[in-house]
Formats: sequence, C-alpha cells, structure tokens
Amino acid sequence: MTDQVEATLAYAEQFHQEDEILHAARQRGLEMGAVPVLPGAGAALCFLATAVNAKAVVEIGTGCGVSGLWLLRGMRADGTLTSVDVEPEHQRLARQAYAEAGFSGARVRLISGRALDVLPRLSDGGYDMVFADGAKQEYADYLAEAVRLLRVGGIVAFDNMLWHNRVADPSQRDPDTVALRELGKLVQSDERLRSVLMPLGDGLLAAVKVSA
Repeated sequence: MTDQVEATLAYAEQFHQEDEILHAARQRGLEMGAVPVLPGAGAALCFLATAVNAKAVVEIGTGCGVSGLWLLRGMRADGTLTSVDVEPEHQRLARQAYAEAGFSGARVRLISGRALDVLPRLSDGGYDMVFADGAKQEYADYLAEAVRLLRVGGIVAFDNMLWHNRVADPSQRDPDTVALRELGKLVQSDERLRSVLMPLGDGLLAAVKVSA
C-alpha cells in the first residue's frame, strides 16, 4: 500500500513539467541554498493566482524566482508581484529568471529585508494573494499579516506544510515542525478562513479569506 501511495503522489507531482526557464531558475536556487517549491506546488500556486484573477500578490521568500514565475504566470497581465527576501543576491537571480521568462521589471517589486519589518508597511485589504515560503517559526506572524493584507475572497498559501513528512509524525518536536503544526491549527480555527491542505510538493496549505 505504501508503494502505491508513493507512486500516486509521484504521479501528481510530475503531472506538471517545468520548462527550461523554470528548470534553470531551480538549478540556480539549489546552488544558492534557496530550495524552491516543487513543480506540483508551483502549479497549484499558478492555479490559485488564476482562480482569484490576481492583480496584486505578496510573496514572502523570493528565493531565486521559481515560485515567483509560477505566480506571475497565473496572474493578470497587468498584475504586480511584491516579493520580500533578506538575501539581495537571491533576488538578483530571481530578477534574471523573470526577465528570461519575458516579464518586465514593472511586473515585479522586489523588497530586500525581513518580512515582519516589510509587511506592516503594505496596505490593508490591498492584495489578492499572499504566498509564504520563509522562516517557519514566523509563519503564525505571516498569517496575521496576510489576513490583514488580503481582500475578502483573497487567498493565503504556505509552503512546506508537511515538512519532509515530519509534521504528520507526532514524535517530531523540533521548533520548525511544531510551528507548522501550530499554524495548521490557527488556520483551521480562524472563522474568517476556509482552508485546504494539499499533498503537493512539500505540502501546500491554502485558505480563502471569507470575511473581514
């Protein structure tokens, strides 16, 4: 049974193949230690951005541009991605990836700094989607900021919510794993949100803001 489950998950993960631009961005990310989202999670981000007709998206954790490419491909042609990261070199490589994919500089606003310093400066209710792939122990704080930033009907998504199969194992009690479990509980208990946990990539948790 385990082999069947693994084969099914692998099939779902490989259902969407990366093109050369995404593959190159992924390789740069791996070389820099900025591990990108896997293709299944990336395709889900593109799908969600398309579903909400996203014009304004916030990304926490630019990496070297893989998740940003997926988001931009799902956004409106006049949309802007605001991406925050503490590593300027990662963002330089991300900008290279966006240019290679044909996205103009006007489509992306890269901000260098800690997310929890930057997010409070962004406008309440001004965004269609927020994607977080940053410091796991800050996810609960990202959630609070995301709910403020999103319009009603907007979506927040978190990567790594299965955390290399650790979250489902109650014996795993390291700080990152505990923080991810706690985030799941926070999202489930928030009456303003309707959520789904998708076993794509390393686990993608998404929630729609249904009320202010």
